[in-house]
Amino acid sequence: MLLTTVLLLAAAAAGAVCGAAGGFEGLNWLWILPLGFVAAFVLLAALAFGFLWLMCKRVDQNKPQENDSKFYRALMHLYVDAALTLARVTIKTDGMEQTPKNGRFLLVCNHTDNLDPAFLLTCFRKSQLAFISKREVQSFFLVGELMHKILCQPINRENDREALKTILKCIQIIKEDKASIAVFPEGYIHPDKKLHHFRPGVFKIATKTKVPIAVCTLRNTRYVLDRLLHLKPSTVEVRLLQVIYPEEYEDLTTVELSDRIYQMMADDLGPELVSQEENA
Repeated sequence: MLLTTVLLLAAAAAGAVCGAAGGFEGLNWLWILPLGFVAAFVLLAALAFGFLWLMCKRVDQNKPQENDSKFYRALMHLYVDAALTLARVTIKTDGMEQTPKNGRFLLVCNHTDNLDPAFLLTCFRKSQLAFISKREVQSFFLVGELMHKILCQPINRENDREALKTILKCIQIIKEDKASIAVFPEGYIHPDKKLHHFRPGVFKIATKTKVPIAVCTLRNTRYVLDRLLHLKPSTVEVRLLQVIYPEEYEDLTTVELSDRIYQMMADDLGPELVSQEENA
């Protein structure tokens, strides 16, 4: 939507400039029209970026965010869609019809790149996801402010007590019906970009709130930036494998639940995308 609007306005501006310069008489329009379009596009893109920067500058991350901001969530989707279109990223989905339509849920997924949340937010647009993210995300340019406004919760992965506070906050968010929670239970993006065993503590979010668990896998996200640098398009695959409902896991411990979901992801991804250290 944003990119389409910018392109249409740039085309209109180029046409206006061409008309003011004498219209389409002669051959001058052959260079005036494309040059005007490029100049208008750059200007409008700069204005769009400036607006996003201004909106993010207004965000105080030191002030607790108690409710999901519909404005900032819409803003985020608008700019993510434009960025993915410019980067020529195609998202192929499978199993999305299983997404819970009523009530909150916990989304769990493998993690191979910092761009992973963007793809999940795009695919689960109507689900109002709030991510558990590493603390470093708070300092990411523009991203930290947007994530803060949509109730994403930073986690200290090196301090169990602080991590528990984040888990408890996410439980509160679900119980108060403010958002669904998305988490990468591996805890880290590992250097080999493969699936590693989970930190079972995050599954307390489900066992304490009795919400469905949507099990998802991502493929090819780690190649997007590299292909963009080489001016090549990318295809990312997002698969919703299964939704596990509370009655299906009520007798399981968080460790047993973690192991079950890990195995589901491992079976779907295949041995080439699963760390062999985990099976040694």
